[in-house]
Amino acid sequence: MKLVVITHTPHFREPDALYAYGPYVREMNLWTKYADKTTVVAPLSRKEMSPIHEPYASASIDISKIPAISFISFSEAVLAFLKLPVLKWKIFRAMQKADHIHIRCPGTIGLVACFIQILFPKKPKTAKYAGNWDPKATQPLSYRLQKWILRNTFLTRNMQVLVYGAWPKQSHNIKPFFTATYPISSIKAGISRKFEAPFRFLFVGSLAPGKRPLYAIELIKTMRDRGIDGQLDVFGEGAERVAMENYINRYQLSAWIRLHGNQSSERVEKAYKESDLLLLPSKSEGWPKVVAEAMFWGVVPIVTKISCVPWMLAEGQRGILLDGELGKDSEHLLGQLKDIRSLSEMSKRAKDWSRQYTTDAFETAIKELLS
Repeated sequence: MKLVVITHTPHFREPDALYAYGPYVREMNLWTKYADKTTVVAPLSRKEMSPIHEPYASASIDISKIPAISFISFSEAVLAFLKLPVLKWKIFRAMQKADHIHIRCPGTIGLVACFIQILFPKKPKTAKYAGNWDPKATQPLSYRLQKWILRNTFLTRNMQVLVYGAWPKQSHNIKPFFTATYPISSIKAGISRKFEAPFRFLFVGSLAPGKRPLYAIELIKTMRDRGIDGQLDVFGEGAERVAMENYINRYQLSAWIRLHGNQSSERVEKAYKESDLLLLPSKSEGWPKVVAEAMFWGVVPIVTKISCVPWMLAEGQRGILLDGELGKDSEHLLGQLKDIRSLSEMSKRAKDWSRQYTTDAFETAIKELLS
């Protein structure tokens, strides 16, 4: 079987292998395992790789280089329209040769692929919508358009669309799905946590405005101002780093808040095992992988009420839900941190729930999709 994957994820071509963002590669290794040959249609990056990038496991992977496109400014939109003919032709040719088409959404390249797949109604297809599928969510027009095409069974045929969460009134091709990081073999005796000061908080993810890492720091400062002793370790890089460094320096928080930058998956796993609580006050998520990863190790997640997160946290039984308002959230969090018994119960429930979603179960589900 020839598998064709269309994605906006930047790739890196090195002499030894093809590299991309680690969590994405680890998932795609499970897809490519059941293909005789895989062609990845994706942009090639010239930037320097970081520890978060990993190589594909399979040697039978080719890349069809396409231009990255964006519509975030007028000049980039003009460039995007100039690049579209090449982009569309390469995606069309790859789909034409495929036995199974797999599209990664949402994104501008995913949007183009959603239109082109209409021309191949008889070919088996899957689409992974890694964003927020909530029908009530406020999203950009391009995201809403992708969702409309994917659930339109007249335009989109012979495709299973994998989404995070179970939502009402969906077309028959929409399949609630999940993702996973750890195998069954990782499940061992629980890590002992006392949930007492000094609390060990953790943030993992891109330091982007949408992830609100600065808000996580503000919450820690507020907790400390209210007499709760805690420290925060931040893993990730992004545009918000300078603002975070300025805030840490202004309020002299460097003794309690540490920015580690991008680190390997092994280093992040070690941080999960050493932490008590995960902070992720995002504005938008699909299936927040870092939340499921933290829960796997019994870390209590503190996350905003977005997408399928309330379902993941059982409406607050497996973690702490935030509203995104500092005063309200800090008051709620203050009360939760004083209840050690409740935190211990959340930790156990979080671990028991997350350990259903192992890479073993994930691989079985992917194998069924490809068969």
